[in-house]
Parts: sequence; structure tokens; C-alpha cells
Amino acid sequence: MKQRIRLYQQPAGGWGALKSSLQHLREQQVAGLGLPTLLRTNQPDGFDCPGCAWPDKQHHSTFEFCENGVKAVAAEATSRRLTADYLGQHSVSRLAELDDHALEALGRLTEPLRYDADTDCYLPVSWDAAFALIGRHLQALASPHEAAFYTSGRTSNEAAFLYQLFVREFGTNNLPDCSNMCHEPSGVAMGEQLGIGKGTVTLDDFELAEAIFIFGQNPGTNHPRMLETLRDAARRGCRIVVFNPLRERGLERFTHPQDAWQMLSGGSTEIASAYYPLRIGGDLAAVKGMLKALLEQGYGDQAFITDHTSGHAELVRDITDTSWPALVEESGLSEQQLREAAAIYAGSRATICTWGMGITQHKHSVATIQMIGNLLLLGGHVGRPGAGACPVRGHSNVQGDRTMGINEKPTAAFLDRLGQAFGFAPPRAPGYDVVGSIEAMLAGKVKVFLALGGNFAAATPDTALTWQALRQCDLTVHITTKLNRSHLVHGREALILPCLGRTEIDLQASGPQAVTVEDSMSMVHASQGMNPPASPQLLAEPMIVARMAVATLPQSKTPWLWLVQDYSRIRDKIAEVVEGFAGFNQRVQAPGGFYLGNSAREQRWRTDGGRARFMVHALPVRPAEPTGETLFTLMTVRAHDQYNTTIYGLDDRYRGVSGHRRVCFINRNDMQRLQLQAGQWVDITSVWHDGERVAKRFLLVEYDIPSGCLASYFPETNTLLPLGSYADRARTPTAKSIRVRLSPSEAA
Repeated sequence: MKQRIRLYQQPAGGWGALKSSLQHLREQQVAGLGLPTLLRTNQPDGFDCPGCAWPDKQHHSTFEFCENGVKAVAAEATSRRLTADYLGQHSVSRLAELDDHALEALGRLTEPLRYDADTDCYLPVSWDAAFALIGRHLQALASPHEAAFYTSGRTSNEAAFLYQLFVREFGTNNLPDCSNMCHEPSGVAMGEQLGIGKGTVTLDDFELAEAIFIFGQNPGTNHPRMLETLRDAARRGCRIVVFNPLRERGLERFTHPQDAWQMLSGGSTEIASAYYPLRIGGDLAAVKGMLKALLEQGYGDQAFITDHTSGHAELVRDITDTSWPALVEESGLSEQQLREAAAIYAGSRATICTWGMGITQHKHSVATIQMIGNLLLLGGHVGRPGAGACPVRGHSNVQGDRTMGINEKPTAAFLDRLGQAFGFAPPRAPGYDVVGSIEAMLAGKVKVFLALGGNFAAATPDTALTWQALRQCDLTVHITTKLNRSHLVHGREALILPCLGRTEIDLQASGPQAVTVEDSMSMVHASQGMNPPASPQLLAEPMIVARMAVATLPQSKTPWLWLVQDYSRIRDKIAEVVEGFAGFNQRVQAPGGFYLGNSAREQRWRTDGGRARFMVHALPVRPAEPTGETLFTLMTVRAHDQYNTTIYGLDDRYRGVSGHRRVCFINRNDMQRLQLQAGQWVDITSVWHDGERVAKRFLLVEYDIPSGCLASYFPETNTLLPLGSYADRARTPTAKSIRVRLSPSEAA
């Protein structure tokens, strides 16, 4: 693997994206399946991309995929197979020495596996024996609350609904999920402020917006199809304003790979009209500064404020009492920059504010999102065409899973409908979220951990503690398509249950089945695979859930196996239980699916008091620097060749990194101040009240990032994030604001 650090000067997309896509198809040896599979990606008669949750536009083209979508599809449709013979010859200890990229490259799992302590290997097990083992362990628990059931955002609506039903019939709400680690603050903040925890815009609104404000987001890597939407907006004159600590190429210039003229001419589209590289975590102060500038000018949609909101006077008093020097110091931007951004906002009649995990993974994330909500409400930009709030979710169905009831704190109304539909009394006590599940495992309160997808051991904070927690379990079970780090950090007994992927034919008793997903903008649509399964021994996720339920709940009234014979039966039950899904089976047959609707978009405020709420929040107080020590704020980020914890390759093209993952991006002046230099190896130590955590041997890379700020890839730096450092009121780990220091590395 060629290792190189070199400034990337080309636009995002373009020939680089095309070359990378072809390279990944070749590496995964998808052969004849490659192009036909890609042409069915995000099509009405095809399957939903297993990558991000960016919505699909009206289908005018057969090419509805991006570079990262190609990587996700190629990784799933790969011809590589990880057989039981291979695993029987390679111990877990030996496999654990491989990095995450090497584990991903081993290929698709082909049969169910059980950990054998005598050989330290995963060996074949029959499906019947695997389900019987799960049933015995769960039935032997002193309380249902001694088990935790994790869910990944790739899980379909049908599987997620059955899964939460199984867990609640078992008797607990211990349903931690990936939302706990990414967009939980968005749901908490918007639910309280607007009455619904989902974005209020649709893709059509981006065609009408006059200004788009982007906070803490890198669409070029995390959801590249958004770049096409931003490109179209920029071309028609929409002002795009970016607040982001790092200079990200996808937010600066983009060449659409399907634009023949741009590709042949070397042209590109400038995305950002204004780019403000604020201090990490400075977004709340930046938005507050914009509000101060606007209020000083007497700006505000007074009719909207009077008719639809409460708390305006309190917000005005708080903003008035907040000084410009404090806003400048905390945001890392000048007063002039904040006034410039406010002027762009004031000049727009239709404004969208969109954000990602650069906003949600902070201690003050809920407050920041509500300050963004204040900005939208001040101008009446909620429930107006071309305007609204747009939190961009990660995995393709992370929003749908939450809609289906994957929630450790379900509403009473949802539980009432669930109990009535299935004839049982659901548990009412809140369950464990991700952080709570790890704490409970460490305390011996959770003894069985079951994961429907995902890579829990790699995605979670405080790696050493999380791994200790998992290893204390009596049983760990993972439903997955490929081997990952979590399967090598196992309980005393462990199972790996291989499932079908999104691209594969799901054949049940009534014939081939389609599943459904919900994107970031509340569109629900069908997804049906086209490729033969990677192995005849794979089961679909709904079938795995149903058979676990049968093995665990012999007295259940639910006809589990009948439901999974035809997924339309599951959807009929969803229609009974989940708000907005009446007529589910009929509505989802429409090309492109159907829109769930959004009460805030309709200016119906399901809040306490029945109005949208202006929310007052003080500026965050940054911790004082220890005497004689230089501390930085580290944010964890994805490389371009990864999606969440899935590592497709070792390059980060747009940041100029090739063949490396253990890198640390740093400002030139900070290096000089510490007498360090680019290309030097350093150790990163996080500082927390309970002690220090160290990540060794990271390569310093000079980058355009504000002084005092660092960036590095996860999951390699998750070990630095303390388990007890999480968002106020949302408990999302603060992966974008880790206090650290640097020291020259002595590691070989």
C-alpha cells in the first residue's frame, strides 16, 4: 500500500470518484454482478443503497448512486467468502491482530458460527442449535432487563419492528441503537422545540431555497449524493453558507461525474458562497452571533412569531445581554464574519439549515440545535416552501428504525397501540441506551448482548472499558454479513449469525420479498434485492428475529413464523401500531414510496403549549487550561474510504492522505508552538477527571484547521473518548470535542 501525504487540489467528484469506484469494484471481484447491481441501486424496482440516508430524487436516470454507494454495494456483492474452514484455522486471537480494513476484506460470512473456547476459534453450528442457545440464555436470566438488544441503522423497517416487538414481549425496553451515538440530540432538541424530532424539509425544498446554511457536515465523504443537490442549488444562485472547522473539498468545489461537459472540460461548480472555519464546538456561539446581528437590525417575521411561537421576548433579552467579545471568543470567528453570515440570512426568503454529527456529538449539542431552530423561527423559515430544518442522518434506515420503535424510551401511546395489536402488556420503564448498556455490562447488570447489525465494539467510546464490558457477558450474539471487530470482542459464549444483504434476493414461503426503509426526509420506499444470496445458509433478518422469538417465548401469542412468510403481514401490523402508516402495503407500491408527513412542516406544533418555542441557552464554558500545559480539542472524523466503522480502503483522497489511517490533522502554528513538525509521529492523550487514555503513534499532517483544534479518524481514536463524556440530555458520546495533549511518540 503506497503511503503519501499530498495536498489535494482537484474538485470533489469528477474523475477521482470514477476511478475510485472502478477500483473498488475490481478489488471486490464483483465481476458480472457489478454494473447490473449498481443500475438497480435506488431505483423504484431495485434496492435501497446500504450506505447513507440521503433521499432519492424523482428517478430520471439509471445512475442513482455515488462513489460511496459503489463502495457499499461492492463490499456486499463481493465474490470473496469467509468460510468456516478458514475460521477454523485462524484463532480469534490471531484475527484480532488484523486491522479493520483487513477484516472487511475477508469477505461474506457463509454459515452460522459458535465460539469454541478450547480452540479459540469460531466453528460451524446449526441454525436450530444457535437459536436454542439464545433461548436458553435469555430464559435463564433473573430479569429481562439483564439483556440488551442493539440495532444498526441498516436494518429494514420490517426487521426492526419485529425486533422491538420481540424485545418488548421478552419484557424490556433495553434497545440501544446507533441513534444514541449520532443524532439523538436532534430528536431531543427538535421534539421539544418544534414538536417532532425529524427534519421538516423534503428534497423539493432544496430546489426552492434561497439560502442553505450547513453546520458541522462533510457531505463529500459522508453522503456524496447531497453534493448534486447543493450543486444544482448553487448553479441557480442559492447562497450556500458553511460553518465547519475543517476545509472540506466537497463543500468547496464539485464536478458531477455524470456531467459530460464538466468531466471533459475539467470544469467544476463552486459550492460554498461563504465558508467560516469556526472553532470546534463554536457553532452555538456563531448562531447566537448571527441572531444578535439580526436583532440589532430589528429583523424578524413578526406575524409568524406572534401566531406560532412562544419565548421570543426571553430570547431577545438573552441575546442582548450576550456580548460581542464573548461570541467572538467562543466561536473563533470575527464579529464581521458573523454579521456577514447574518446579512445573507436576512436577504433570503427561504432558508434551510442542515447539520450533521459535527453538531450532535458535543456536550452542548441539544442547545446548539435549538439555537439553529431559533434562527429558523426568527425568520419564519419552518413550514414555508424551500425552508426548514434538515438534520442529515447516517445509515440508510437509522431514522426508520426509530420510527419502528427502536427506542429505549418509547412513548406511552406507542406502547398502548403495540400492546393492543399483539395482546400483551409492554414494559413501561425506560431501558438502557448505548452508554447505559456499557455501564450495565460493566456492573454485571447486563449478561446477554445481542446486536442486529453494526459494529458495537468499534463504534462506541472508551474502547478499553467497552471491550471489558462485552467480555464480561455470558453470551454475545451478532447478526451480520461480514466479520468485524465486535465479533472478536466476545462474551464467554458467542454466536455469529450471517444474514442476507440489501442487494440479495429474500425468498420466503410466499415468494421473493421486499423490505422498506425511511430516509432522512421521511420518505418511505421499498427495497428488493436482485442477486443470489452469498450462501444458501444465509437467513433474512426478519426470519432470524422470528426464530429467536420462537425459541425464547414459547407462550407468545404472536404468530412469528406466519408473519415472516409474507412481509406484507408485518407491514399490516406496522400500520396498526405506527402513526402515519395506515394503508402501508398499498402506499409503498407507488414509485418512490410515500411521504410520512411532518407536523412542524404543516405548522402544527405538538409541543407543550401548542407553539414552536424559542429556547434560551447560555454560551458553553470551556474548561480552563491546566497550568503549563497545552491542550487541544480533538474531533473524530471519517476518512473518504470508510462508512462509519466499515473501512473500505486506506485513503482519504480529499484530504490528501494515501495509505494511512493513524494521522492527526493540525494547524501549522500549533506545530511550531510545540516544536513539532509535519510527518512526525506523536501520541495523543485525552484528559478526563478519572484519568488519562492514550492512543499511540499518529502521523502529524498539516491542515487548514483552526488553532487549538485537531482531527483524527475513528474508530482508531475512540479509545480517547471517556464513557462519561456525553451530550447533556441526549447522552450522545462527545466524539467531536475530546480534550487532548500531544507528545512525541516513542512507539516503534
